Amino acid sequence: MSVDAGVCRVKLPSGWQASEGTLARPLELSGRGLHTGRRVNVRILPVAPSGERHGIVFRRLRDGRELGMIAADPALRQSQPLCTMLRAADGVGVRTVEHLLGSLLVCEIDHAIVELDAEEVPILDGSAQPWIDAIMACGRTALPQPKRFLRVLKPVSVADGTGATRREMHVEPADEYVLSVYNNDLKDFGDMEWYGRLTPRAFADEIASARSYGQIKWAVPAIVVGYLRGVPILRGARTSCTASIVGKRVVGGLRQPDEFVRHRVLDLVGDLALAGAPLLGRVTARRPTHEMNYRLLATLLGTPGACEWVSADA
Repeated sequence: MSVDAGVCRVKLPSGWQASEGTLARPLELSGRGLHTGRRVNVRILPVAPSGERHGIVFRRLRDGRELGMIAADPALRQSQPLCTMLRAADGVGVRTVEHLLGSLLVCEIDHAIVELDAEEVPILDGSAQPWIDAIMACGRTALPQPKRFLRVLKPVSVADGTGATRREMHVEPADEYVLSVYNNDLKDFGDMEWYGRLTPRAFADEIASARSYGQIKWAVPAIVVGYLRGVPILRGARTSCTASIVGKRVVGGLRQPDEFVRHRVLDLVGDLALAGAPLLGRVTARRPTHEMNYRLLATLLGTPGACEWVSADA
């Protein structure tokens, strides 16, 4: 699919800026990776693109030396347990990018360089809230090019499994970015659903604070298996960075009664942000996962005539 914006102009959806943007000044945060457990320092730099489109690009560093660059591109996505990972052709990778990508998308930071001195983006408190707060504190500089969107032109669906464990995702045309997410993967907490129009304000107010979550009884065996297989899984998981479930309760309590499904929305927005722009479409997701989110995006981008790039007309 062509990535040239400006072929078609559409009315600017309510709640979004009319132009693309970058950070007003550099942003710095540090923390530990959820899966590697390693300390990582992140520096996000403003970019004023000229000529070829820049977008969001990760720069891996080690001892001040550049190891490689990885674009936030769905073609570079590599399947990993419980996170979204990007890996360039030279083997350099960056994992657990979804919370940061979702935050940059909804804060309308369309172009930036993300420098990391380790492989994994820090999990911070398990939510997108620290990223949203830090980006807003740095401010946004508007760029001269109009805001672009990926407009859905015809319905696309993906599914996996059968019966009660079936996972389904669907996207169809709409004039705004709309999400309907259903989740019932924790029987002790019942069915949960979130529906709404996605805007920068809606994400900040309703979605950003929802944390990564999991049952401790499953996390401990996963960590052990990960060590045996040489795959980093949940080595940095702590009650300080996840909504940790023990039986029918959450250590420290929930931030919202339906926090689990809101976090599914957060991950979905972050994974679909690999497209490089917000959608103009209605996404319906039943029991979404990172793998299913990617499958939906890949199917949308790979289906002839299913979507097109458009630019906003204020």
